[in-house]
Amino acid sequence: MSFRATCRPVLCNAMSLGRLGRALLSSQSAAHQMLSRPTWSTASLLESDARQDQDTPSNAITPAQLHHLLRLAALPLPKSPDDQAKMLATLRHQLLFVHAVQRVDTAGIEPLAAIRDETAQGLGEATIGLDHVQPALDAEIPRGHYGRPRRPRHDSNTAPKAQVDEEKWDPLALASKRVGKYFVVESAQRQ
Repeated sequence: MSFRATCRPVLCNAMSLGRLGRALLSSQSAAHQMLSRPTWSTASLLESDARQDQDTPSNAITPAQLHHLLRLAALPLPKSPDDQAKMLATLRHQLLFVHAVQRVDTAGIEPLAAIRDETAQGLGEATIGLDHVQPALDAEIPRGHYGRPRRPRHDSNTAPKAQVDEEKWDPLALASKRVGKYFVVESAQRQ
């Protein structure tokens, strides 16, 4: 039983209802009712796909591939054969889940441009309105003959505390070696 097989009946039944089905699914109570009972579990993915992948040696991950991945990720190599076996098993389980997600039919689904809240409430919260910029507008001073608004320059007395702290930060304080206002980087000698 695959991920697609367990999810498809719910969607097909809702689509076959037509206009009435869409109205029911659009209500929050119908969505809550549909999501209150899980239709699949990651445990079912591991059980069904583990049997399939044991039969196919092409999907087996070799210790050499594991070592290569660990080096690419700048992670430490396993210290013992038991640790290596645990890492291989974990990687196999993660790949089973990735393959199950890749098998999901996404035809007709528009991809997201970004991961964000695209509901009306979420867009309203992300919208910058006059109330957000009103303090900056109130701080502007009219200058010149036509009264063109200008932002005042902040001196150290009126600048926000965070801005003053950022300006006082000395990046060279973290350098192990420095000469004047420059930090020194030792390079290997060419032979």
